[in-house]
Amino acid sequence: MRKLIYLILLGFLVSTSFAQSKLSKLHSNQNLDCTACHECETPTKTNPCLAKCPRENAGVATSYSFGNTKNVFDINNILGEKDLYGPVKFYHKAHGEMSEMSGGCTTCHHYNPPGEIVKCAFCHEVDRNTSDINMPDLKSAYHRQCMNCHAEWEEESKCENCHTLNVEYKTSTSANEIVKMHKPVTRPTTQVYLTTEYEKGKVATFHHNDHINLFGIQCNDCHQNETCQSCHNQKPDFQKSVDGSNHSRCESCHDTENKKLCAKCQSDKATKAFNHFVNTGFDLNKYHSANTCQNCHKKKGKYSGLKTECQSCHDWNEENFKHTITGIQLSEDHLDLECSDCHEDDEGKFSYKKATCTNCHEEEEGFVVPQKLPGKRVK
Repeated sequence: MRKLIYLILLGFLVSTSFAQSKLSKLHSNQNLDCTACHECETPTKTNPCLAKCPRENAGVATSYSFGNTKNVFDINNILGEKDLYGPVKFYHKAHGEMSEMSGGCTTCHHYNPPGEIVKCAFCHEVDRNTSDINMPDLKSAYHRQCMNCHAEWEEESKCENCHTLNVEYKTSTSANEIVKMHKPVTRPTTQVYLTTEYEKGKVATFHHNDHINLFGIQCNDCHQNETCQSCHNQKPDFQKSVDGSNHSRCESCHDTENKKLCAKCQSDKATKAFNHFVNTGFDLNKYHSANTCQNCHKKKGKYSGLKTECQSCHDWNEENFKHTITGIQLSEDHLDLECSDCHEDDEGKFSYKKATCTNCHEEEEGFVVPQKLPGKRVK
């Protein structure tokens, strides 16, 4: 009996040794570096400590216009005889636009020949019977690509978060649409921060809507090198990390080194949203209010230093200027006058802001602007 036990044990050791030598031979033929797949020195079956897929020879990073791609498409490359789950509805454009805040297209399309972006199936085959363990099959590539990101921010990672059940597997209690969409991210209108460094004003007000709607700032102009969890995190114990540098997101547009400018952002109380007249002294009347900031402020991120004279933006002269643009239609006896007959010099510079009647009329007779006008007001 003892001999039989020894024989069985010997057979087990020989078979194990053969299997290991076969596996070792396979690895040695491929000339693999263990650290390319495993993060620990001694991986085991229960704890393989697999590293993220190596992405060598990533090619050239390619920029792409998301206006040229489909907004939504189904991932249905892999179909079996009895699939429990249906295809994944993938919101490509939304993912692509968000990727601009981190690694761009190469976040997912990590191998790109020069000048093009290729699909996952370009490298990863549907067939799971592969001897190259360094190249996951297509199904594994999809799951490893998606799940690594989703696990960071989802409250619970489940198949139903991305897949619907096929019809034959749905029960009477199954929902028609099981897939859990991303929770909508509510963009803040205004955020108020309390600071400690600037003694004259510890309240900094950030008007998020102004920066997006008025100034044309894109998300990735301020949010860079961020992950999905920064905005989408659903974990109950999640605490968003605070940017210790404070000014890092602002300094691309604002001078954060000049301490004399601190008062522009910091005060003793929350400030109101941007008002062009209050903030600049230049009133946007009905003719300017329809413009975007970029129509006048051509240099991106720079909104100061413009002259207020009309000629700074308009190529007007006495021949082509229509006075009705000011809201006043000149009467016939004023049509042939020179601009300087009614508009005064402002400290040596000609200004259209000041108008006077005294060059032709006596002030005592009531010819005073705006009580007396050289025509009629028009809408």
